[in-house]
Amino acid sequence: MKYSQAKQGRIFVIRLEDGDILHEEIEKFADAQGIRAAALLAVGGADQGSALVVGPAEGRVKPVVPLEHILEDVHEVAGVGTLFPDDAGKPVLHMHGAFGRKDATVTGCVRAGVRVWHVLEIILIELTDTGASRQPDEATGFKLLQP
Repeated sequence: MKYSQAKQGRIFVIRLEDGDILHEEIEKFADAQGIRAAALLAVGGADQGSALVVGPAEGRVKPVVPLEHILEDVHEVAGVGTLFPDDAGKPVLHMHGAFGRKDATVTGCVRAGVRVWHVLEIILIELTDTGASRQPDEATGFKLLQP
């Protein structure tokens, strides 16, 4: 386990609108507001054609090949995530969500491109006094959070 402390900064109430791409809008917002790190909650709708990463093709095989799932219709969304800068200082959202329709739910990472259906509400809690960032990790090929 690796950890560090942070303090709570500003809290933003955000409404994404129809057609917005979730991770793109949040990363632009963070950059514009000077937000370096944050915790996020999301609730709303995802449009058909939204793409999720739903796991690796094979568990411990390298290189990691992500599995992508495309939503075939509109889904309800509940998500939670973090935002930290990468090694170039760019804010990067890492959010997982549960996407449900009728009696089926798929869970995945929004990074592949979740498009908002009418509205997606976000509560963004800024984290201050932290040097945490996402750094390249040779073993996995990921940019991993370094607290």
